[in-house]
Amino acid sequence: MQGMLVLVVGPSGAGKDSVIDGAKAALAGDERFVFARRVITRPVGVGGEAHTETTPDAFAAAQAAGAFCLSWQAHGFDYGVPGAIEDDLIARRCVIANVSRSVLDIARDRYRRICVVNITAPVETLARRIALRGREDAVSIRKRLERAAQAMPVGDDVVTLENTCALDDAVNAFVAVLRRVEPLHDMVVQHAKPGFEVFSE
Repeated sequence: MQGMLVLVVGPSGAGKDSVIDGAKAALAGDERFVFARRVITRPVGVGGEAHTETTPDAFAAAQAAGAFCLSWQAHGFDYGVPGAIEDDLIARRCVIANVSRSVLDIARDRYRRICVVNITAPVETLARRIALRGREDAVSIRKRLERAAQAMPVGDDVVTLENTCALDDAVNAFVAVLRRVEPLHDMVVQHAKPGFEVFSE
C-alpha cells in the first residue's frame, strides 16, 4: 500500500503557511508525517514559508533533470516539490505538500492515494491578510484576489477547511484530517473490533 499524498491548496491570504506550520509543530517527532520543503525562485528573506531558494536557471536545470515530482509557475516565481517525497510515499508515510491548483490533475494521474485540502476564507479576509504581509502593491494584490475567484477544486478527494476564526481551530481541524487519512491509521481501523466504524480506501 502506498502512502498518502496530502495536497494543500487555497488562495493567497487563506493562511495555508500558518496552518501547515501549526500542523508541523503539532506532529513534530511523528515519523509517519512528512512536510515537503518546496524549492522556489524567491528570496528566503521576503517572508512566508521556509523554502529552498534557487535561481531561475538552477530551477530550470533541476526541472530538466527530473528533480521535481510537481512544478509550476505563479506570481512570477517557479515552484517545485522535490521528487524525494516519493521515497516517503513508498515507505507508507503521509506526505503534506503546499501546491497550486493547476497541478492537481497531474498529481491525481501520477499518484494513487491523494487527499486535497482546500484552505479558504472570505474574499474580504483574503484582501486584509495579503495587505498586512506588506509584500505586494495594490496591482499585485488585485491579481491575487482575481486568482482566488477561480473555480475551487472539486471531487471525492477534496476536504475544505475555512480558516476564518482562531488559527488553533484551523490547525486542529487540519491535523484531524491528516490523522484520518494517514495510511497506518487506515490499517488499524480496518482491523477494528465489530461495531466500530470502518473506513475503506
